[in-house]
Amino acid sequence: MSTVNTMRAISQDTLGGPEALKEVELERPTPRPNEVLVRVRAAGVNPTDWKHRATGGFLGEPPFVLGWDVSGVVEAVGIGVARFQPGDEVFGMLSYPFGHGSHAEYVTAPARAFAHKPAAIDHVQAGALPLVSLTAWQALVEYADVRPGQRVLIHAAAGGVGHVAVQIAKARGAYVIGTASAGKHEFLREIGADEAIDYRDTDFTEAVKDVDVVLDTLGGDISTRSLRVLRPGGIVVSILPGGSNDLYEEAERLGVRALRMLVDASHSGMRAIAELVEAGKLRPAIAGTFPLADAAKAHALGDTGRTTGKLVLVMD
Repeated sequence: MSTVNTMRAISQDTLGGPEALKEVELERPTPRPNEVLVRVRAAGVNPTDWKHRATGGFLGEPPFVLGWDVSGVVEAVGIGVARFQPGDEVFGMLSYPFGHGSHAEYVTAPARAFAHKPAAIDHVQAGALPLVSLTAWQALVEYADVRPGQRVLIHAAAGGVGHVAVQIAKARGAYVIGTASAGKHEFLREIGADEAIDYRDTDFTEAVKDVDVVLDTLGGDISTRSLRVLRPGGIVVSILPGGSNDLYEEAERLGVRALRMLVDASHSGMRAIAELVEAGKLRPAIAGTFPLADAAKAHALGDTGRTTGKLVLVMD
């Protein structure tokens, strides 16, 4: 049980499966200048969490506390923080990748990583949104500049990033096509997709043409194959940053564009997400909630790759 100076957190000493995760007691952090201390109420779990748990990813060797999503209450502010005060409900994404640590009772981060939590949603919903929403917002709006009437193809459209991207693209006035297994097509229609393609029995390169923007959440050959469905000048934005230069060379040959990106913490992005939420245009689908102590169960479910929407850890 945590004391006034400590907190519970989910850590790991070795790389591996969900069983590597364990609950530990750590010293409660103190906010530095321009930082806030947030008492975490809910924190999303994302594919990047289970990938880092298994491989170390950008973080290298453990021990480390994973988690980038946060929804909670400001407990204290560091010198110079003018945006928030203790008691404010906030949500945001810790700096990716090295700001990790939200799978704990408390976290410190730059104030600019957060925005005020929309009153229209609870902490579980708010904790599900930051990483996937910022990823989709930056890909579709900041990089692809999706505009009304454009055709947007979203791969794995029922997944964490995908289902949020569908809603953001619709809010921008786009015609949205999503790939997902047949059992998830009704869900895609409910969140606004105009067309759904079963990737298991349909080759999307034959079923889709004249697309302005492709959001690639899968990587591999999907990135390069997606170039074929673009209209001249169209763009594929991949959220998987690794890969060969073949993607860019093929894009140039076809007269289209390609971009690989990593999500970046952003106050302005979180404000834009909050506005969509308040307008009723964006809601996360919650695939499951788990107490902090059951983080390994959330990871085991995430490892299946079959969840619709988001998994969330709750602190209460």
